[in-house]
Amino acid sequence: MLRTKNTSTWFAIALAIGLHGVPAHAQLARTHVSGVNGNDANDCNRLTPCRTFQKAHDSTLAAGEITVLDPGGYGALTITKAISIINDGVGEAGILVSGGLNGISINAGPSDAVSLRGLTVKGIGFGGGNGMVFNAGGSLSVEHCAIRTLDGGGTGVGIQFQPNTSSHLAVLNTIVADNSSAGIFVTPRGPGSVTASLKRVRLVKNGAAGLHVEAGLAGSTATLKGVVEDSLAARNSGAGFVVSGGSPPADVTLIRSIAAHNGFGIVVSATSRIGQSVLTGNAASWLAGGILQSYGDNYINGNGDGDPPIPTVIPTK
Repeated sequence: MLRTKNTSTWFAIALAIGLHGVPAHAQLARTHVSGVNGNDANDCNRLTPCRTFQKAHDSTLAAGEITVLDPGGYGALTITKAISIINDGVGEAGILVSGGLNGISINAGPSDAVSLRGLTVKGIGFGGGNGMVFNAGGSLSVEHCAIRTLDGGGTGVGIQFQPNTSSHLAVLNTIVADNSSAGIFVTPRGPGSVTASLKRVRLVKNGAAGLHVEAGLAGSTATLKGVVEDSLAARNSGAGFVVSGGSPPADVTLIRSIAAHNGFGIVVSATSRIGQSVLTGNAASWLAGGILQSYGDNYINGNGDGDPPIPTVIPTK
């Protein structure tokens, strides 16, 4: 009896050691998702991809990369670290949004860089929601993305960039359209320096402004500066571009851009400069309660207010 008891004890100990020796899935520098072969029980390697962005994110080392292998819907995502999500033309990598939620929420560290390329974020009603909401992190880069049809009470923003400290937003070759609120809303919520750069961005048929840049919201003391290049704001119910608020005030420059068929072309209650740009077909071309400056090379015509010239001219050099 004694021998049998000891044998059973040693067997239990060996079994426990063996179980503890089974390795959990280690985090990888590069993970993969697949709508065809993905399974969240996998380790997210190339031949054993995951099914959702969230599982891949949780399996990826900080500063690592998630690669999309084929078309699919990959689910809502909360990002908490530096990471890149890359779809380089394999087909739609989609996120459907409903229930008042966010398609992508970003709550990263103060120096973390987040990069999103080739994604589609689409609202489907049922309580509405927002496309991308950035709360914290060092920077957000959005390239070749489509963010559309977000709606709902208190939601309906395509990209809401509301960092709580110094940060930078870059949006390139992206369409933000058919959302019930602003297309892109840049609103710092803390101190520091916040900058935004948009290039070749299409802001179309949003229920408020195409782009709204507002300093001083929620008591923020952040300096807020932006540059918009080669971009279009068209058929937005509010203004194509809004620059408002703050102490110090927000400061945005528009270069080679178009505001067409909006409520207003541009509304400024802070500081803005505009050059080589077109304001046309708007109910009113511009409204300035702040400082609106022209480089003297813009085209303002066909607006409902008779096309008043922008009063302050900055000489070109």
